[in-house]
Amino acid sequence: MCGNNMSAQLPAIVPAARKATAAIFFFFDLNERLHGWVETLSYIRTPHIKYICPHAQIRPVTINMNMAMPSWFDITCLSPEAEEDATGIKLAAETIKSLIDQEVKNGIPSHRIILGGFSQGGALALYTALTTQQKLGGVVALSCWLPLRNTFPQVAANSANKDIHVLQCHGEADPLVPLLFGSLTHEKLKSIINPANVSFKTYPDMMHSSCLKEMMDVKQFIEKQLPPID
Repeated sequence: MCGNNMSAQLPAIVPAARKATAAIFFFFDLNERLHGWVETLSYIRTPHIKYICPHAQIRPVTINMNMAMPSWFDITCLSPEAEEDATGIKLAAETIKSLIDQEVKNGIPSHRIILGGFSQGGALALYTALTTQQKLGGVVALSCWLPLRNTFPQVAANSANKDIHVLQCHGEADPLVPLLFGSLTHEKLKSIINPANVSFKTYPDMMHSSCLKEMMDVKQFIEKQLPPID
């Protein structure tokens, strides 16, 4: 696979029911197993879109007592002031950009590709979209935050996605990635891309997980940003 921080495992794919004219990359949280989210994506899928779920490399994660687990980058602690793994975040983003390039070579233009993810995966989706020269179709950012937020808007000034549409979703009862992280991210996003294109939806009683209402909101966003073209 492309990049040094990918595992040798091939991505899990939910294929389009007919000819794929759009794609979604969906990135999981650290130490997550693919099965649950692949099943969820299958439930909300649209016939002309294929869903690609790459595997993160197994690495020690500081916040989890240095245990080795699938992770896109290291996390030291969950705090707005925490020191971040800048090298790991940037390397993961470059890996995703390479995967997008591969999909473009396969015939799906980048503006017909959405990046999405949950928690650490959502953080990676946001960072990648705001630092790439690939014009993308949107971002779905679930229960997450914007990594390396202090380097924006300087980095984003060179991005091809200043007008990208972003759907942010967050549980109001999230004990792991507090709603405050989502709120701060929303305010930051509105300062660096077109604020009219950033939607932030919250869900009462939802913890660090998902719910049917959130998935229906995600489905509606995807269908609006990636309509059928044939």
